[in-house]
Parts: sequence; structure tokens; C-alpha cells
Amino acid sequence: MSELVEIALFTDDVERAKGFYERLVGGAPEAEWPGGAIFSAGRVKLLVHERAGAIDGGPPNEDHVALGFADLDAACAELAERGFSFLVEPRDYAWGRSAYLRDPDGRLVELSQT
Repeated sequence: MSELVEIALFTDDVERAKGFYERLVGGAPEAEWPGGAIFSAGRVKLLVHERAGAIDGGPPNEDHVALGFADLDAACAELAERGFSFLVEPRDYAWGRSAYLRDPDGRLVELSQT
């Protein structure tokens, strides 16, 4: 079973986007760094991140939704058995363990270890 855990938005102007979402959600980000910020929207995180090149072997830096799984590797194995193809297989990143695929319309979907 999965749950929606994050919506990631990539931008060329983090400060402008951060200001917009501060006003929209009515509060400051729960975390921020040069090039990004995370807002809490209930149980879902809203990530605002600078647009940049992808890391080697990593996912494209583009808008996406993230679904969380208690056991990412088992979930990905089951999804593969059901015919899903992965853009990036499960691997560890600075932000945690994630895998990536695309939906039928080409949108990026992150699957993350929760």
C-alpha cells in the first residue's frame, strides 16, 4: 500500500516560488536551503527546488509526485512483475531511497522508502 508523500516543483526562481507558496499556505517552509524549500501540506510535503541538471544515474529534475512505500524494494519487485518499467531502479540518494517511472502521459513519478 502506498500513500502520497510529496509533490515536487522545479523552478528557475526559487525565491519567487517560495514567496508564492508562503502566502498560499499561510506559513514559512518547514525546511529551506539555498535552492529549495519544503512546505507542509498536511501529511504531504510540497518541495520547491531549483531547476538544474540531473545527477549521474539519477532522475530528471522535473515536476513530479512521490508515493511512499514501507518496503520500496518489495513494492518495486511487485510492480515489475505487474509489467511496470522503471526509468531509475531503486537506489540510495542523499534524500533517501527512491525509484522513478513515468505515467502513461510521461509525467515523472517517484516511489520512495517511507
